[in-house]
Amino acid sequence: MASPSDTFPIAPEPVTLLDVARAAGVSASTVSRILNGTAKVAPAKREAVEEAIRRLHFKPNLFARSLKTGITMTVGVLTQAIESQFYSRALKGIEMGLAESGHSSIIVSGHWNAEADVASLKLLTSRRVDGVIILTGNIADSEVLAVAQQQPVVITERQLEGPNVRSINLDQQRGGYLATQHLLALGHTRIAHLAGVEDRPDAQQRYLGYLQAHEEAGVTPNPRCVVRGNFTDKGGYLAAQKLLDSGESFTAIFCANDESALGARLALYQRGIRVPEDVSLVGFDDLPMCNYMTPPLTSVRQPVYEVGLYAAHTLLEMMGYPSEAVQVPPLELMVRQTTRALPTT
Repeated sequence: MASPSDTFPIAPEPVTLLDVARAAGVSASTVSRILNGTAKVAPAKREAVEEAIRRLHFKPNLFARSLKTGITMTVGVLTQAIESQFYSRALKGIEMGLAESGHSSIIVSGHWNAEADVASLKLLTSRRVDGVIILTGNIADSEVLAVAQQQPVVITERQLEGPNVRSINLDQQRGGYLATQHLLALGHTRIAHLAGVEDRPDAQQRYLGYLQAHEEAGVTPNPRCVVRGNFTDKGGYLAAQKLLDSGESFTAIFCANDESALGARLALYQRGIRVPEDVSLVGFDDLPMCNYMTPPLTSVRQPVYEVGLYAAHTLLEMMGYPSEAVQVPPLELMVRQTTRALPTT
């Protein structure tokens, strides 16, 4: 009968800090100081240790180090919908922003529910993350400030400053203005709006931009052509169906985001309404899918990736890791093939 060792290969013993010290010809404390960055070490010794680490494929015990230093090399990220292209772009920016620092991210979702946001933040703090990035959400300012008493926090789509808190808030009203002004410049005066979630600040600001552009052009929008959606493709589809069923006349639609525009595009197609020949269509966010819609979608570009990059670098600075400053560009209109000038009669 075969012995267990004949059946199952015995795993090699893990390389220890002491093994690295022996191979480098230094003391274990020297290796520890180099790994922790707690003291200056002669360049020759540092090079010897780094070479030994590479040769032996040494992996530091991060758990043991975190118990000793209180540093876990992890960053908590509270997002809202991981499946959304919008949030996946922001998460990609965070990932790239953290890459060179050696930090890893722990991602949780709040699903636009304030209670879920709070529970998710408590989960992150219980994991002893070194800092937190909040990608939008309905969490109260007071809850954010409370978390900042324990870890540095960066929050997006909000204007909030305080001890250990930084924020970034893009001009959503300007974006709504750019989308609507573009349609007005093309001769459209009957512009419908598929709005976002009613209590979301970004939806409110985009609608204000829609109104501002009309006011400047001296055009009165039809309030019956403003239909509430929910920032999803299904919500955009249902809102467009409701708009079409209303019998109101319109020649263009400004959608509160690209996912709503995707749903609206399907609703128009099913009714035999051509884009842009019969109705012009504008989205918001300029997600990658805009280039591959039929026809490619005109949309207001939000620098979502750059916001994620900015959040990561800002948090690293707050945690004491010098990071290159990130310039976040303003919102801009990306004109493609879903809008055209209204024919003159």
